[in-house]
Amino acid sequence: MMTNRFDGKVVLMTGAGSGLGRSAALQAAKEGAKLSLVDLNEQGLEETKQAIMEVAPEAEVLLLTANVAEEEQVKKYVDDTVAHFGRIDGFFNNAGVEGKQNLTEDFGSDEFQKVISINLNGVFYGMKYVLAVMKKQGSGSIVNTASVGGIRGVGNQSGYAASKHGVVGLTRNSAIEYGQYGVSIKAIAPGAIMTPMVEGSLRQMGGENWEEVGKEFVQPNPMKRFGKPEEVGYLVAFLLSDQANFINAAVIPIDGGQSYKY
Repeated sequence: MMTNRFDGKVVLMTGAGSGLGRSAALQAAKEGAKLSLVDLNEQGLEETKQAIMEVAPEAEVLLLTANVAEEEQVKKYVDDTVAHFGRIDGFFNNAGVEGKQNLTEDFGSDEFQKVISINLNGVFYGMKYVLAVMKKQGSGSIVNTASVGGIRGVGNQSGYAASKHGVVGLTRNSAIEYGQYGVSIKAIAPGAIMTPMVEGSLRQMGGENWEEVGKEFVQPNPMKRFGKPEEVGYLVAFLLSDQANFINAAVIPIDGGQSYKY
């Protein structure tokens, strides 16, 4: 039975043009949310909106193009959301990249800065401007996308692991600061979820044989499979809802048990 947890509520999501962002947007739309969707990929955003219209034709959806690594563009997507809807009740701070794979000594400095600028700076900018809105409202919920790579090491991914550990730190620190204002802040730590980004990583490792590489990749996982984007979408929708308001400063793995195995 479908709930209406988001009736009358405004939910802002970054990285909404594909993957986890699209799945979370679909779930929130089904539950009555008004959506402000942000991505650098305009076509991806349009495809997400089309998918939403198929499952929630009455949904109100605002599409905004922005590079989350640019602070002024982040401020603008927040300002545009407030100008259109009047408030922000939930924020899925999700946009990110994986970056190239290499040993730390061979990891390019420019590549490292690129990953940090999107995954960590972009999350910080989003929190900076959304928190000001939520503090003024006296309510709100933020879910940041961290990673299993934010709570344990990930070989050959120095930039990614560093950025996601930073997201965990930002989440916990801001949760301590803003709980008194009625704002709850948490992070999810996905493992291997079959999104376009994960497929790209597998292609880096295996080329034309990436599907076989994927089958081997998930064998150490207790559940022996990749997660599904919609499984993350269900979790994000719950965490953004009032039902999860007292969950604050938590980092919640959704990884089939991967982070607990070793």
